[in-house]
Amino acid sequence: MPATVATLSALVVALAGGVLTTTGPWYRALRNPAWKPPDWAFGPVWATIFTLCVVSAVIAWNEADEPQRVALLAAYAVNSVLNIAWSALFFRAERPDWAFFELVLLWLSVVALIAVTLPVSGLAALLLAPYFAWVAVAGVLNRAIVRLNGPFGAA
Repeated sequence: MPATVATLSALVVALAGGVLTTTGPWYRALRNPAWKPPDWAFGPVWATIFTLCVVSAVIAWNEADEPQRVALLAAYAVNSVLNIAWSALFFRAERPDWAFFELVLLWLSVVALIAVTLPVSGLAALLLAPYFAWVAVAGVLNRAIVRLNGPFGAA
């Protein structure tokens, strides 16, 4: 049962983020740093991260006691909302500046996930390391996009 719930939850977050991600004319017109990964790389990277998150969540859930499970659920719920919100701000609202500040919260929520998971299972916490690293890279990329293209929101 935990594997099914974790998988469905990850699919909902991935689907919501995917629906909110639009790479139309506005996105294609953005100036990007030379080191930006190609657009095709984002899907496989996120698929890997979501898979690792599911495995991590299942391991942690199976090893956790009741108070730890409550903390895990809360941390994953907050992280899920922040993950989806970034796509909404960056792509739909066309506000990379706002998305950058939200991404700082997303990154902190990944830190919280690791902090809540570590006492339960070192392996489960370690499986979240790629998520931590990817959001850090995304933050640097998001900030570079803001610097290269801002200000945003001007009429």
